Amino acid sequence: QVQLVESGGRLVQAGGSLRLSCAASGRTFSSYAMGWFRQAPGKEREFVATISWSGGNTYYADSVKGRFTISRDNAKDTVYLQMNSLKPEDTAVYYCAATRLRIIATITSNYAYWGQGTQVTVSS
Repeated sequence: QVQLVESGGRLVQAGGSLRLSCAASGRTFSSYAMGWFRQAPGKEREFVATISWSGGNTYYADSVKGRFTISRDNAKDTVYLQMNSLKPEDTAVYYCAATRLRIIATITSNYAYWGQGTQVTVSS
């Protein structure tokens, strides 16, 4: 089992940048592919980005492509989400998740482990 704790969410103005972190503990972090999801009020949780266990492969939702970057540091058991050019529609609770699946995992049921989430609010 792996435990995940997100941090870095806060209020930011539109056009600004933010970096989220997700620290993992428990079993070997490098054996998990990692993902970021988000959930806005009244909406379903949606896929944002995913990164392979090695960090060599990444995949993004169209809505964030070119603005967000997912990365990981296996030595620190941490995955990051760098968010640039933020828009009000990026406002949501952001969750990181872990999976042992060796696929491009973009749906919530692909992931076995979840963090508690961190709030990102983008003001216009």
